[in-house]
Formats: sequence, structure tokens, C-alpha cells
Amino acid sequence: MKNNKMTHGTHHQHNEMHHQHMDEMSAMPAMAHEHMSYHEASNQSMDHSMMHMGNLKLKFIVSLILAIPIILLSPMMGVNLPFSFSFNGSEWFVLILATILYFYGGMPFLSGAKMELSMKNPAMMTLIALGISVSYFYSLYAFVQNNFLAHSQHIMDFFWELATLIVIMLLGHWIEMNAVAKAGDAVQKIAALLPNEAKLIDIKGNISTVPLKEVKTGQKLLISAGDKVPTDGIVISGNTTINESMVTGEAKAIVKKAGSKVIGGSTNGSGTITIEVTATGEAGYLSQVMQLVKNAQKDKSKMESLSDKVAKYLFYIAVSVGIVTFIAWLLLDQNINTALERMVTVLIIACPHALGLAIPLVTARSTSLGAQNGLLIKNRKALEQATKVNMIMMDKTGTLTEGEFTVTNFQSLNQSYSDERILEMMAALEKGSTHPLALSIIQKAEQLKLNIPKAENLTNMAGIGISGQINEQEMKIVNTRYLNQHNIDYDQEIVQSLAEKGNSISLLVIDNQAVGMIAQGDQIKAEAKQTIKLFKEMGIKPVMLTGDNASAAKKVADLLNIDTFEAELKPEDKESIVHQYQNDGNVMIMVGDGINDAPSLVRANIGIAIGAGTDIAVDSADVILVKSNPYDIVKFLKLARHTTSKMKQNLWWGAGYNIIAIPLAAGVLAFAGIILSPALGAILMSLSTVIVAINALLLRID
Repeated sequence: MKNNKMTHGTHHQHNEMHHQHMDEMSAMPAMAHEHMSYHEASNQSMDHSMMHMGNLKLKFIVSLILAIPIILLSPMMGVNLPFSFSFNGSEWFVLILATILYFYGGMPFLSGAKMELSMKNPAMMTLIALGISVSYFYSLYAFVQNNFLAHSQHIMDFFWELATLIVIMLLGHWIEMNAVAKAGDAVQKIAALLPNEAKLIDIKGNISTVPLKEVKTGQKLLISAGDKVPTDGIVISGNTTINESMVTGEAKAIVKKAGSKVIGGSTNGSGTITIEVTATGEAGYLSQVMQLVKNAQKDKSKMESLSDKVAKYLFYIAVSVGIVTFIAWLLLDQNINTALERMVTVLIIACPHALGLAIPLVTARSTSLGAQNGLLIKNRKALEQATKVNMIMMDKTGTLTEGEFTVTNFQSLNQSYSDERILEMMAALEKGSTHPLALSIIQKAEQLKLNIPKAENLTNMAGIGISGQINEQEMKIVNTRYLNQHNIDYDQEIVQSLAEKGNSISLLVIDNQAVGMIAQGDQIKAEAKQTIKLFKEMGIKPVMLTGDNASAAKKVADLLNIDTFEAELKPEDKESIVHQYQNDGNVMIMVGDGINDAPSLVRANIGIAIGAGTDIAVDSADVILVKSNPYDIVKFLKLARHTTSKMKQNLWWGAGYNIIAIPLAAGVLAFAGIILSPALGAILMSLSTVIVAINALLLRID
């Protein structure tokens, strides 16, 4: 474990992860390795099959146009409505339109049902497919009986129900897809970190540019200043610093020399190095991160939504009761038409219109409320899972802290210089640097409107700091290690007290004397402490995860009253920790903002991304905190609890009445003269739809 004193030795090695421009990433070519392309067939039939059925909006509009004439020309469960009419041959017109509507508008549900049944897991799609198929084929049977068998009794058709069921179910899915943002492809964006070409050095020392897919293990590559590292490898010549923050999450540039390992996707600094390739393609570090994300996505997609569970039970009940009803009525009444009508009524009532809107209407309302409060909800299942959460894991930098270094203290250690003069001279030495720590010193001097002198002969002191001249006077910005090695006295008590707060300490040395110092720290977000307190009050255990060293992590954890933290973590470590806690029976939220958080964001039951973080983290998450405010997690938890409550209420209104309706439709009280007519069943279905819509509008966040 490293000590948390981030002194000036790390100053010119330190780099930020969280505020790099994603423009650079988007401009990079996609990875050339074909085997690293990402195309996973979804395990979740309900949501994903709808998304792959083409333009859902167009399908809904066309289906609505087809349905309107059917609704106007057909009776509702045998009852002629005031606005219905007919003409000679209208039944043929209805049959043609209904056939087109069934195969065109109903195809997403039929395909979804096929997928669910192939996985032996019938859910919402299967229930809807059952309802529309029974409606269509029984109506086709009724059409033949009514039009070609002159002496047969008139049989009621269900074309009206077929049309309204398809249109309302398509509307429900369209509402839900509009309310919930489509998840981005985090895997492809990770792949885009790699360049598509590499500079290959052959055995004669000649350099040529080759496609990355042609690079093999053991070959030598030249990496110039500012280049992206194309593969994992070992440095065999040259010295440089490499920014690995976008890959590992460790917010500093790392010194690399002969024998050092480099990671594909990281960014080379100002030096030029030659590396020997140790891993390409699927063996590379980034590929392993991508595989973690893909595996976690597969596991996560197996989660079953609340509506799917209700639909599954309703499907089994409807089919079972329907079969028993048909057999019972056939034996008792000896009339196949009566038996069929009773069975069909049971099956159609079991798939009420309200069930298709019960969840989408609540989702649309909750996502709207979330957006108004700085929350973008990409996965509605996150709302359902949130009520079960008992542990929340948070990345430190950018989530609990600002992710930006600022000057927290500057002072003179020599009476010959004022505090302001110390800051002026140190800002002068840093003037030519673009390093985050250097920039914060310059920014502080400019904020105070100080007169920054001109420094000359600036020289970077690797692992130490920087040296230069101001008014021909030699001076250096160094770390405490340099002072100790050169036996230079300094006020250790002041430096120690500031370092223990997680600050990076830089000291100014003139004529072998430490004359001043600056402390810089990553500030804890103002809302972080209150947020942690509220988590504990809600019975949720907070855990902090970070790539930083243990000492720095402990300081932040102590300040925020977080009892458990894990430090010096790589992406696979975070994902593994989340997975382990899940295996122990915990329901997890993971909050992060970097590429290194992507696998754990996907692995967690709920992934929450900080809006100011990387595109890859955002695409991996279920929820995005637009304002990057940790307190908004509390708002999400409150919204989730109210949303889940409304979902349950709507499912009861949308499907619960079947407890009474299905037995009555089956005719269990027929002996007493009580039987649910199709007309009354239609009224109950319509009433439940209205109640579901009103109830969804009553959702509030507090």
C-alpha cells in the first residue's frame, strides 16, 4: 500500500481521468479486430424484441389506421356500439383488414412470444400473443360459420378486441421506449480507445504503418509522443510518462522505462518508446474489460420484471382455466360453439388492455419526474430493483469528490517572502505546464490577480518536480522526498498535517532552503456527507471503491463516515467485488463515472453514472445523474419506491380483477344463473384501463 501523501514528485506524473474530452474518443477509428466486434442477441424478449422490430412508431400508426375501420364496423364482444355501422360486404372488409393487422401489427408480439417460449419462460409477449391469436383465429372460425353455414347459429366474433388489443399494446411499448432512453453500446466505445494502426519495427529496423489487426505478439512497435498505445506490451527502450487514467482509473501519468508494462488504449506522453507486444486482440487488457461488460450484460438481462412475472402467472392461469372451461362446457352443454365461446372469453379477458399500459404509463410518468429532478432513467427495471437495494458502492473521484484539484493552502516558510510572493513564483515556474496540478496553481494566482513573473530555463525533473530561473535566481518546485534526500530542513508538522487530509504537497526551494509550500486537494462534494448519512438512515450500507491508494481513500472515507472501502482497484477488481457481494445475497447499486467503472456499473443490479463522467460509463449505466450531484441518488431511491408502488397498484387494476372475472367468464356460477357476459367483460376491461391511466398520473417523487 502506498502512502497518501501526494507530493510534488507525482506532480508531473499526475493526470485526471474524469474531464478528458470525449471528442478525442469519438474521433478515433473503431477497433479493427473483427473478433472484438460486439453483437449479442438479447436474452430478454419483451423489451429487446420490440426494439428490433423496426420503426415501432410507424408500426403503431399503420396499425391504428387499419384498426379504425375495424372498430367502426365490428361489435364489441357481440354488442353493437352507438358509433358502429355496417354495409353490404363489410364483414369481408373487416376480415381483410384484421388479417393484415394481425400479421403486421401483431408480429412483434408473435416473435416475442416465440422467443419467450423457446426459453421456456412465457411472459408478457406470450400473454399478448395468446390474446390476439385467440381473437383472430376464433373470429376467422366465426366468419366461416356465419357466412358459409346457413343453418348454423350466429357466432360472435372478436375482431374489435383484436384491433384494440394490438393498437393499445403497441401504444404501450411506444410510450415506454420514448420515456426510457436507449442504452448506448459501451463495448464499442471501449474498443474505440484503440487506434486502428500501429508503427511496426521490422528486424532491419525499418518502420512501417500496419493495420492493428496484423500486429502479432513478440513484434516491436514504435510509440511516438502523444500516440495511443495500440497493444499491451513491455518497454524495451526509451523513457516517457503514460496516462492510463482512461483505462485503469488511476488519476496520474505513470513513468515508463525499459521493463515497464504498457496497456493498449492508454495515451503516451512526451517521450518516444519502443515496446514488444505481449498481448493483442482478446488477450489484451481492454478486451478483458470488454468481456467483463458483455458477461455482466448477459447476466443482468436475465432479471425478470414485475410485469413479466404477473403476465407469466396470468398466462398459465388463463390457459389452464380455458382448457378446463372448454372441456366442462362441451360435456355439460354438448355444444362446441358454446364451449369455444366460453373458452375464448376466458382467454381474451385474461389479457386485458390495461395490462399493456399499466407499466408503460407509470414508466413514462416516472422518467418525466426523474428528468425534472436531474435523473435520466434508461432502464425501468432499475426502478423495480431499487426497492430491494441494501448496499451502494461508489467510486471516489468524481462521485464523492469533485475530480478537480484546487489549491487548498499556500504559505511562506521564510520571513523574506510573503505568502503571495511564494504563489507568484511557483505559478511562474508552472506557467508552461498543462498539468492539472500546475493549472490549479496558475488559476489560483490569477484569481487573486497576482503579478506572475517570467520564468526561464525551465527543466522538468523526472519524479521530483521542476526547476527554472526567475530574475536569474535558481529555484525548484520539489516534493518532500527530494528535501529528505538532500537534507533540506522544512516544517514537517505543517506538511504532515496537510498531507494527512489527502493533499498533494509542493515545496519551493531557493538556495537549498525550503521557502514556501502549496497544498492541493480534490475537494469532497458538498452534498456527499449528507447523502451518506441518508443512505444509512434508509438501511443501505455505503461502500467506497477507488483506484487510489489506501491512505488517501481512508481520509475521504473517514471524512464522509464511510465504514467500508476498497482501494487500489482495477476495473476487474471493482466488477469482481460487486459480483462477490451479489453472490452473498446483496442487492447492489454501483455509482461511477469512468471507463474503469463500466464493468461494475453493468454488473451491479443498478448502475448509476455521474453525468460529468465518460460516455462509456454513461452508456453502461441504468440511471444517469445529470447534475453529477450524489444527493440525486437519494431522489432516485425515493422515486423508485413510489414508482414501484404505482406499478403494483396498476398491475392489480390491470390484471387483478381476473381473480373474479376469469371464474365468472368460465361459468363457475352458471348453475345459479350468474355468468359474465362478453359485454360486461368488455366494460370491466375498459374501466380498468381508465383507472390505470389516472393512477399513473398521480405519481410523485416525494
